[in-house]
Amino acid sequence: MDPNTGAGSDGHGAPVGRRLVLGMLGLGAGAMAAAPWLQGRLETALGAVADKDPTGVTGLLPNGGGFRYYSVTSSVPHKDAGNYRLTVDGLVDKPAEYRLADLRALPQTRLVRDVQCVTGWRVPGTPFEGVRLSTLLDAAGVGPRAKAVRFTCFDGAYSESLTLDQARRADVLVALKLRDKPLEHSHGGPVRLYVAPMYFYKSAKWLSGITVTDEVRPGYWEDRGYDVDAWVGKSNGRDDDPTA
Repeated sequence: MDPNTGAGSDGHGAPVGRRLVLGMLGLGAGAMAAAPWLQGRLETALGAVADKDPTGVTGLLPNGGGFRYYSVTSSVPHKDAGNYRLTVDGLVDKPAEYRLADLRALPQTRLVRDVQCVTGWRVPGTPFEGVRLSTLLDAAGVGPRAKAVRFTCFDGAYSESLTLDQARRADVLVALKLRDKPLEHSHGGPVRLYVAPMYFYKSAKWLSGITVTDEVRPGYWEDRGYDVDAWVGKSNGRDDDPTA
């Protein structure tokens, strides 16, 4: 699943009412065949509602963009160019801290792949753009004892890990854009991890920390039974078509 999206900045809000849910279901179905601008507006609207929905009902609603909204916390702070920071530390020679402007100034890679959720939904041909994770690792100088990379998020709860070989793949990004637009908060913005060939729970949202470690440390969902090596179609008991 895409299980760390959509919590709001205040963590409160009333449950979604029956009339609103039914209306969204109808609107979501209609938007599947609507113009792209309408689909984008619907997805933004659902993301805004999810920001204030403690019930998780909005995660079940269809929408033109195909994504679903989940969070593992009751609230997630909003970050922007003024206060966002990404740290790179652990078993490295040169720990670093990046502002959003620093990341935007680095060479960017654009990938277009299907996004596959472990719960079954799929979003075809989705463009992500950002800095290759290997670029940040090379700049930091990975130490000889390094075996893995751990990722932490500014929601205060979510985490993920990759082996060092996985992290160095050309299709693993520190993503700044989705569908050629800056990542919105509901999609894990302003910066998230994007691991193209793995189920979407590996693509940690609201990314704030990259730590090089001497072993793989299971992430939030792996501690709850999901596979650590989450290749699409070759893990979690699923046989989905590969995404990359």
